[in-house]
Amino acid sequence: MALTVFAKVPLPIELAFLIVSYVILGGDVVWQAVRNISKGRVFDEHFLMSVSTIGAFVIGEYPEAVAVMLFYQVGEFFQSLAVKRSRKSISDLMDIRPDSATVRRNGELITISPENVSIGEIIIVKPGEKIPLDGVVLDGDSMLDTRALTGESVPRSVHKGDEALSGCMNQIGVLMIKTTKAFGESTASKIIDLVENASSRKAPTENFITTFARYYTPVVVILAAFLAILPPIILGGGWTEWIRRGFVFLVVSCPCALVISIPLTFFGGIGAASKRGVLVKGSNYLEALNNVSVIVFDKTGTLTKGVFNVTDILPANGFSKEQVLEYAAEAESFSNHPIAKSILAVYEKEIDQSVISDYKEISGYGISVMAGEKKVFAGNTKLMDTECIEYTTCEKAGTKVYLAVDGQYAGCILITDEVKPDSKKAISDLKHIGVEKTVMLTGDDEKIGKSVAEELQLDKYYAQLLPDQKVEKVELLDSKKRPGSKLAFVGDGINDAPVLARADVGIAMGGLGSDAAIEAADVVLMTDEPSKLVDAIEVAKATKQIVMQNIVIALGIKSVFLILGALGIAGMWEAVFGDVGVTIIAVLNAMRILKK
Repeated sequence: MALTVFAKVPLPIELAFLIVSYVILGGDVVWQAVRNISKGRVFDEHFLMSVSTIGAFVIGEYPEAVAVMLFYQVGEFFQSLAVKRSRKSISDLMDIRPDSATVRRNGELITISPENVSIGEIIIVKPGEKIPLDGVVLDGDSMLDTRALTGESVPRSVHKGDEALSGCMNQIGVLMIKTTKAFGESTASKIIDLVENASSRKAPTENFITTFARYYTPVVVILAAFLAILPPIILGGGWTEWIRRGFVFLVVSCPCALVISIPLTFFGGIGAASKRGVLVKGSNYLEALNNVSVIVFDKTGTLTKGVFNVTDILPANGFSKEQVLEYAAEAESFSNHPIAKSILAVYEKEIDQSVISDYKEISGYGISVMAGEKKVFAGNTKLMDTECIEYTTCEKAGTKVYLAVDGQYAGCILITDEVKPDSKKAISDLKHIGVEKTVMLTGDDEKIGKSVAEELQLDKYYAQLLPDQKVEKVELLDSKKRPGSKLAFVGDGINDAPVLARADVGIAMGGLGSDAAIEAADVVLMTDEPSKLVDAIEVAKATKQIVMQNIVIALGIKSVFLILGALGIAGMWEAVFGDVGVTIIAVLNAMRILKK
């Protein structure tokens, strides 16, 4: 193009230069248009680009034809640059896949691929190394850098008996870890899989663009044909000018700015959320977070720490505190529930599990077990009522474990949980950013539910719920929400999985918790902080704002240039800006989300 402007060269040489440039810049576009036509997909942006630029060659606008493809490729370059930046923001966070593992076999230490380490093997992790697989620390004390998993900058201390998660960086001490999961099931692998598949699900706005282009393209092609054919027939003469206007109309009408920038903005939003420790499984869920009007929380482990402490033992019917605690510890010895762990932690003695038999965990009620020759029931008041056991109701606030031995009420163990430090602020911030209703569902008794709801200033709470009743309550709340809005559920346990799957947006609180909850959730918060939910919604709103800006920018400027082109005021160079220049502006605007 510079040769044609600054030097007088013969037309054949000029044309040869420009044709070669066109093939280099636009060959892939034309080829894609041909491939799409062969598959029955005629009207798309590739078709518009090809027809308009080939038409420009036909009417002698050679430099302009090449310019369209040149600036289109510039737009593609900016798109690629933005995608790379977004991918880098994710990969920096997710650079947690370990390359090797040092395992102890036959008394020797050997270095192998993490995929070849079996569950139950002993691995050694030195300072500066990543933990390759999930496991339990058998020996050693250290500080773990958990930023890649949780976004937390403060290192976490680990000691013998603590859980060590893959992807964490060991900082100071040598750790001996017994693996509890295979590499494919480890925390690091699951997180990487979530991120890699996050952009595969389209958001409603993206689907709108796809549908829009399907109808928009044939309409503008028909209008361009009318513009090129009807005026000369009706007015007579001037075919060249009206055909030129028709091609200008086509160049301007290309929906490149929308087709490129909107998916890019959502991808950037997923990257921005990842930097804050929030994993969004698809851009459709990022879109849905904009419209959340009702947020339903599980209590234990979500709004509260889920760290239970035995605060009182209330014996009855001649049983001593020691006997009540012993029977409760035997009943809970096979359970991994936080309440069971708190009882076992207070008992502090070895339990002979060989005398434990006929163990049954009754969801929402408690545990039934044979401890030697004694039939022991440990659970809530519903279990006592079901077994027709007369008991004394404990009026103190807290979680109560009622105990019966051989049909006789033995006493009650009082257990309390602590509200997380940022729960109250998170609820307040959610209301500040537009969430209309906050609700808590819990299996705990009425008093505990009420005290927590009042402390956090929740709008409503439901207590003493079984897992299936939680689903029913979510469905009830969903039926009453504002039309067009979304309901989100936040939970962390195995029993939350059905509710997470039922909600419009399921959010797993503390992504290091239940595998079932993570699988069922649409969004995973990588720490136990409810405030991360505020971050997720803020990123979603910023993403949607940029998407809407790009839609307005693209359609607004295009509308002006379409009219100018039809009137003959705008030529091919103006059309180039009206198409590809707008695309570049939209892409640069989309890149702003990465700074959120």
